[in-house]
Amino acid sequence: MVQEQPLLEVQDMHVIFRLGRRELRAVDGVSLQLFRGESLGLVGESGCGKTTLGNAIVRLVPVSLGSISFGGQDVAFLEGKALRGYRRQVQMVFQDPYGSLNPRMTVGAAILEVLGMYRLGADRFARLRRLGELMSAVGLDPDYSRRYPHEFSGGQRQRIGIARALAVHPSLIIADEPVSALDVSVQVQILNLLKELQAKFSLSYLFIAHDLSVVRYVCQRVLVMYLGRVVESGPVDAVYAR
Repeated sequence: MVQEQPLLEVQDMHVIFRLGRRELRAVDGVSLQLFRGESLGLVGESGCGKTTLGNAIVRLVPVSLGSISFGGQDVAFLEGKALRGYRRQVQMVFQDPYGSLNPRMTVGAAILEVLGMYRLGADRFARLRRLGELMSAVGLDPDYSRRYPHEFSGGQRQRIGIARALAVHPSLIIADEPVSALDVSVQVQILNLLKELQAKFSLSYLFIAHDLSVVRYVCQRVLVMYLGRVVESGPVDAVYAR
């Protein structure tokens, strides 16, 4: 039987920050595999390195040692145009939806900026049409695109963050604590939306969280991090039962 190739494979990754003469090993030899259509959970206490790992995968912080393979291509040290192409495939949804949006831009302008940056859409009319589709996909009225971030609730802003991530047709979304700043009732709505979008657009998720119940609801497998290392992994129900 031919084994499926992972969409994302991280091998022995290290992220080391130098603080004067000291070294902080935020990620210390982590390896993982994530397959197409899968939701992989990454849990651990604050400061364990899970957010740094997510940032390193999307190349927001430099990788010190190790490899990142995406679709069979080594992407750990890409630069320039090649890095932009990789980031089109791997997008991020951040914990603080307000902090990730420019308060001086309407939310529509923020999404149109992404479409223009990657030259998606034949012209401005095509991009406006795509903007309306994205707003509708995340459960918002397309007319809301004329509003500014402060005019939305936290849950609505997170929907906008998800729409912006979807704009470039990614294969993988790294969701970094995407519901931890939201009310419990709104958390369920956002989690259900993420599951619906996964089925609709064939997405894969790396879902970073400290709330075990959230990960259990969304993910099939889970990795547990402690002090920069993966200390336990397996199917969600099996890990939680232990």
